Amino acid sequence: MTEQYVLGLQEIDETQVAVVGGKGAQLGGLSRIDGISVPGGFCVTTAAFRRVMAEVPSIDELLDRLSRADPDDRETIRTLSARIRRAVEETAVPDDLAAAITRAVSGLGEDVACAVRSSATAEDLPTASFAGQQDTYLNVVGPEAILRHVSRCWASLFTERAVIYRERSGIDHRTVHMAVVVQRMVLPDASGILFTADPVTGNRKVATVDAGFGLGEALVSGLVNPDVYKVRDDEIVARTIAAKQRAVHALPAGGTREVTVDSQRQEQPALTDAQVVRLVRLGRRIEAHFGRPQDIEWCLADDGFQIVQSRPITTLFPVPGSGDQENHVYVSVGHGQMMTDPMKPLGHSMWRLTAMVPMHEAGGRLFVDVTRRLAAPTSRAGLLDVLGKGDPLIRDALETVLDRDGFVPTLPDAGPGGPPAGGPPAPLETDPAVVTRLIERSETSVAALERDIRTKSGPELFDFLVEAFEEHKRVLSDPLSIQAIMAGMEATWWLNDKLLEWLGEKNAADTLTLSAPGNITSEMGLALLDVADVIRPHPELVTFLQGVEDDGFLDELAKLPGGAEARDAIEAYLDRYGMRCVGEIDITRPRWSERPTTLVPVILDNVRNFGPGAAELRFEQGRRRAQEKEQDVLSRLRALPDGEQKADETKRMIDRVRTFIGYREYPKYGIISRYFAYKQALLKEAGSLARAGVLTRTEDAFYLTFQELRDAVSSRQVDDRLIRERKDAFRSYHALTPPRVLTSEGDALTGAYRRDDVPAGALVGLPVSAGTVEGRARVVLDMADADLEAGDILVTAFTDPSWSPLFVGIAGLVTEVGGLMTHGAVIAREYGLPAVVGVEQATRLIRDGQRIRVHGTDGYVEILP
Repeated sequence: MTEQYVLGLQEIDETQVAVVGGKGAQLGGLSRIDGISVPGGFCVTTAAFRRVMAEVPSIDELLDRLSRADPDDRETIRTLSARIRRAVEETAVPDDLAAAITRAVSGLGEDVACAVRSSATAEDLPTASFAGQQDTYLNVVGPEAILRHVSRCWASLFTERAVIYRERSGIDHRTVHMAVVVQRMVLPDASGILFTADPVTGNRKVATVDAGFGLGEALVSGLVNPDVYKVRDDEIVARTIAAKQRAVHALPAGGTREVTVDSQRQEQPALTDAQVVRLVRLGRRIEAHFGRPQDIEWCLADDGFQIVQSRPITTLFPVPGSGDQENHVYVSVGHGQMMTDPMKPLGHSMWRLTAMVPMHEAGGRLFVDVTRRLAAPTSRAGLLDVLGKGDPLIRDALETVLDRDGFVPTLPDAGPGGPPAGGPPAPLETDPAVVTRLIERSETSVAALERDIRTKSGPELFDFLVEAFEEHKRVLSDPLSIQAIMAGMEATWWLNDKLLEWLGEKNAADTLTLSAPGNITSEMGLALLDVADVIRPHPELVTFLQGVEDDGFLDELAKLPGGAEARDAIEAYLDRYGMRCVGEIDITRPRWSERPTTLVPVILDNVRNFGPGAAELRFEQGRRRAQEKEQDVLSRLRALPDGEQKADETKRMIDRVRTFIGYREYPKYGIISRYFAYKQALLKEAGSLARAGVLTRTEDAFYLTFQELRDAVSSRQVDDRLIRERKDAFRSYHALTPPRVLTSEGDALTGAYRRDDVPAGALVGLPVSAGTVEGRARVVLDMADADLEAGDILVTAFTDPSWSPLFVGIAGLVTEVGGLMTHGAVIAREYGLPAVVGVEQATRLIRDGQRIRVHGTDGYVEILP
């Protein structure tokens, strides 16, 4: 039946992506919107594509070879994709299919000029636009030419760029099919693109219009600079009129050509102001229909707008739902927690349930609404001070929002309520017993959780967990714990401020905190050096570990000479630290205990780069350097006016920082210990659902929130479609860069360093660990891929505590995310590594293997020739 091969646009809506591809479905949806004009046309469906592909010689073999090709092997992909395109184009269109297309063409008018446009089933989707991956042909005249160009569109599914895009997006070539849109050609006076949200800032209330003369091809190809308008609330708030020297026009016999625009017209606007506002109103109608910001291609002919394409703007960071029309300002949680990757639904819902403040999810990341705290002068000053100490870029971004007239309302400070009941907490003595007591409390609470949770299952487990989350928050909010953390941080700030003022020395606390006692995270890195000591004397073990790929390698290891001791050492390490992993705030991430192969490259680096006893030696060297620094600082202070008093105050602060700064890392260790217990219990329930056929795989539970998983355990039912949608969304979130600050209007702000004291061309960041070091940059995005040698400088997006085993073997650290008191900074100081954090796009601007110089005292990185 011809109906399965050709459908008119009026017969299509946006739900039919599988039949007519993303572009066709969007155009069908557009043609149904009241007041929106879409050029008449039809779609050649994916059924036609499958029919033709079944007749392409050797197609299965070619697709198999393409699927096996490495995405980075451009030559192989170029060769194979060209062979597939040629084979598709040379395959004759079956007579009945050709007749159906020809009838549809004649229905548009005799010898009508058409646009022939690819419409793949994996383009113009909410989670991936795939814009420009396949081909479009303009001003195609006559049924024979249209048939030829339909074949070219089918073949364009296998352009080199489309193949690489799919492979990098994890999309199987066989699952994507091609439909083709054929539409009556519009010969416009002007054309261009309308974004219903500002594509640069993300602001949803500001629309951007790009406009030029003639066909839009001139703008898309970069032939001319467009006129650019920004429109907010029916008012043009900014305009740039470009000199448009060239345009693309249609030829009467088919095809297009470039023409020179008359010199008197070149600097005239392509649209009147009234037309711009009218176009944006049409865009808002389209946006409302599809329910999200749109990237719209339009043409203007005879003062009427024709819409020729609309796709979601997939690059915008989503805005948290607030449920009201008020302005809101959100601060990223991930930038504070050193984990800016997206989290799966179970991960972010668990973090929200155990966090001390309400959080909002968007794009797989979490945000805190700080609007009310910014609104009152006193709380605003305190918030900016605390956030600015941690990450100056967050403070700068918030100040940018505050500079906007009226966006954040000004509210009065809370009235005087008198001191809190019981008065302020007593000052905390500088007593190591305080830390010992806090750790004992935490260990007792975790042990009780691990003991009790083993006896729970089914709905009873979820009731137990809800109570466990309250205990979790009680431990986190322990006033003594918070005092101990703040004592270490405040002593650090005091030392840096005072010693800069009195001695002119920057970041003096960095050396004074070397090898501070009781830091669970730095101990974790040193303990892996001890594991390497057990393995190093046995070359056979080293050779075995170099070939390890399976997480069950420990039993095999034990069969080799010295292997039993090595296995015991690794298992003892995992008993203590196996609950950790990269991105550990997401409970769904595989822990080291679940995937011990993650540690193997680090162990091998330690075997290669260090000698026996390195852990104890390094710790002792750091302790001695801190002691020498203390004596140096105190003696210099005593030589100053009021020197004895200054030295005494400084000595008290040094003792205080060394007593408490190590505890800064312990609460996170306690949280992650609890998370591992929660995870093991939840995985048992998910495994039960998988065995019963309720879930396809145990890990599918990660795509449900805590409450949804609880409901599934009770009802023994799960919506498979929901899990598929969540997987697609999670995959798409990886392409989004989370901002430090986000507004309810969609503005994504990263902040800027307002500094003029760095060399030209240097990459600016935050100085968090003093010293200068020069070396080879190793850009590492996954800890399991680390291959470090002594003297290397680690460059990565972010480091949470799980990265600390790498710190013992490097000479310096550069990260894109971080602050003065985040984990990476604390450990860098403990190990004496020069470090600069918060360097925007460091992993893109610094190439692996380049020589760089890290200025950890002054906060910048130089790329060396």
